[in-house]
Amino acid sequence: MSKMHRRHVLRTALPLAALGALSTLAEVAAAAEPVTRRMPVLFIGHGSPMNAIQDNAFSRFLRGWSAQLPRPKAILVVSAHWLTPGVTAVGVQERPKTIHDFGGFPQPLFDMQYPAPGSPALAREAMAVVKRAKVQPTQEWGLDHGTWTVLHHVYPAADIPVFQLSIDYDKPAAFHHAVGRELAALRDKGVLIVGSGNVVHNLRATDRIEGLSPTASRPWAQAFDDAVKQALATRNDFGLVNYTRLAGDAAATAVQTPDHYYPFLYALGASDAAGEKAVSVFEGFQAGTLSMRCVQFGA
Repeated sequence: MSKMHRRHVLRTALPLAALGALSTLAEVAAAAEPVTRRMPVLFIGHGSPMNAIQDNAFSRFLRGWSAQLPRPKAILVVSAHWLTPGVTAVGVQERPKTIHDFGGFPQPLFDMQYPAPGSPALAREAMAVVKRAKVQPTQEWGLDHGTWTVLHHVYPAADIPVFQLSIDYDKPAAFHHAVGRELAALRDKGVLIVGSGNVVHNLRATDRIEGLSPTASRPWAQAFDDAVKQALATRNDFGLVNYTRLAGDAAATAVQTPDHYYPFLYALGASDAAGEKAVSVFEGFQAGTLSMRCVQFGA
């Protein structure tokens, strides 16, 4: 299989992996714990990889967030940085590797590891609940920076099993929302579903602004972020799926490519559209135009 290029796109067929159930100590321990409540769903606007090593308002928020959440048996992450055109894949590694899928950053960022175990059994359960597409297991990926740079703060002990589900980049927005709806069944099994991207993400239009700011530096970025917030408040899921019509002309610039928006649709789909509250728990901008909006669905 050829190596993935810089956009982290897997274009070849994925190999099958025959792994037994509950194959790590962490997974066995998690399975033994009773689940007393349904897990919430999270969307995290992850921004720059540098947030992993910086002490700022965003990283401090992430470090305190886990105290407000029930402890999951495992974490399923849909990251903007695992795109697989033509196929949906799921990582079934016992020990997923930490992927440093970026360049031009300081060495301490490349030195970081997030040695969380995988969850082959629950990853295969995720494969089983998705009916809209055939999900293929793979050992080829791991935990990319859309996953470990944020989980490093939320669950610093790296003692909760983590696995990723890829984004079939050939499919439209409605497909990703629908797969999220199917994945919702895992919430009752103790799985925390996390989408990691940014609802406003256009790297060609970012500004050289240090730190975080409460508002965007460009009107189109603020307009689209505000429209997403309002649609969430009213649970206008139809509008969020059909995001190209949201905020008029702003959407075309705010979501120049949908790779960072699609993880938001998985989280939206995994929540209950009929009545489950969506709370924006963090908001603001990085580099002037990257929305750092984080959303929690369910208590």
